[in-house]
Formats: sequence, structure tokens, C-alpha cells
Amino acid sequence: MDADVPGTVLKRERTRDAVLELIESRSPGDAIPSERALCALLGVSRPTVRAAVDELVAAGLLVREHGRGMFVAPAKITQELVAGDRTLSVPQAAGAWSSRLLEFTTLQAGARVGRKLRMSPAAEIVYVARLRLVDGAPMAIEHLHIRAELVPGLSAQELESGDLYEHLRATHGVHVHEAVQAIEPTVVTRAEAGLLDVPELSPALLFERLTSDTTGRPVEYVHSLYRGDRYRIVSRLALGPAAEVAPDLEGHHPGIPPGDFAHGDAIASSTRGDIQAAG
Repeated sequence: MDADVPGTVLKRERTRDAVLELIESRSPGDAIPSERALCALLGVSRPTVRAAVDELVAAGLLVREHGRGMFVAPAKITQELVAGDRTLSVPQAAGAWSSRLLEFTTLQAGARVGRKLRMSPAAEIVYVARLRLVDGAPMAIEHLHIRAELVPGLSAQELESGDLYEHLRATHGVHVHEAVQAIEPTVVTRAEAGLLDVPELSPALLFERLTSDTTGRPVEYVHSLYRGDRYRIVSRLALGPAAEVAPDLEGHHPGIPPGDFAHGDAIASSTRGDIQAAG
């Protein structure tokens, strides 16, 4: 690196890019040189290296371990969004996804959830809290609110294994068709941090989804919290016509259990305001 590049901001950006190249040339868990070694390698000051490294640690690309050094962080789970002609199709994310049930009960919908599901606040819903894991590591906390009348006898096993929407279709005759979903940044609380194995106030992605069946009736309202250090969204925009390609049915939709909407159902894109308006 040219140590005479003028401007602190540009120098820090060049340093960040150089460290990022080191990260990208290694595998998760591999060590990278110490800050002192990076200073000598790149020809910059210790504060410049530290600022660049701090940024990459905050972005979830590097992990500092006290007394051991710096290591390449685990690979992020990437979710790709693809713009189609009329809807936003959602290819499914990689990894082996599983669930751990945190809470499972029947209660009254209340005013807010009742509005979203277009039902009386006194009507019953099934409330489910699940910890979602990918390859055994905690990735998200999901809060599901499902019309109780639609899922009599819904079991904990259905919520912990397999495709939830396939269970709804096969066991309860509920055919989901469309989901309006919003995504926004947030931070985790102390309780959420404990479940997700991250520090309190760590960045996260909040997903809100309202799912309807083939008649347009709201079936489920879900809000999910995904780790910001391990999950990212990538948009791929279609700028012109292309040949149709059969969808890949392996993997996981963000905030949606594996295999859901795998039968050609549409997933509509929205802003947070659309979620609120849908209620």
C-alpha cells in the first residue's frame, strides 16, 4: 500500500480494502496477521489499521479473540431477492435449517394482531416462538401468530420439523398463496442476544410477514429477528426479458420455514407501510 496517499478517509478505505482482500483469500476460522504486522505490511499507522479492522469486526467479517488474535468470521447466510415481472421471487438461502420451540400456546389475538389477521381481538390464535438454527448455530427468533380455527390439533412436532406450510396444507387443509413481507434494520435486546449468542444491541434484520390463503384470507402474521452479523440480503434486478428457469426448491426463505411457497405461490414485495396497511 502507498503510505503517502493523502487524506485520512482514503487511507482508511485503502487499508480496509487490503484487509478485506486478506479475508477473502482465506477460509472461515483462518487467522489473519496482527495489527502490528498489518501496519508493516501496508505501510500505515496503527490507528488506521485499527479503524479498518474495527469496521470489519462490526460488519461480521472478522472475529477478535482476546489473547489469540484475529480470525476470519463464519460465512454469512446470503438471501437473494430477484425482481420478476409482477412479483419479487425469493430464491432460498443455503444451509441446514432447523427449529427449537421456545413457546407454544393458544391465546386471544388482541387488538394489533387482530387487525392484521382481520379477526376479533377476542378470537383465538396459536402463538409460537421458535429459535431458527442453520447448521446448528442460532440464526433467528420467529414469532408466529396463526388463526386457531384453521389449525385444530396443531402439534409441537409440526412446528419443529419439516415444512410448516406443507403441514398446514396436508394436515389442516390450509393452502397459503401470498405473503406481504417487509424488512428493516434493528438491534437485539438483552434477552434476544442471549438466544442468538450475540452481544446486546447487536445489529439485526426485522422481518414482518402477513400470509394469506388462496381466498385472500389472512392466515398468519409473523415477525422474525435475524442476526445482522450472519445474514444478508442481496438484490438481483431483472433489467430485461430472459428465458424462464425452473426454481431451485432447496434451502430457506428469509423468515419463512424451509420449503414454503415451493409450490409456485407468489411472494409479493412491500415496504413496512404495506404490512401495516394490510392489517
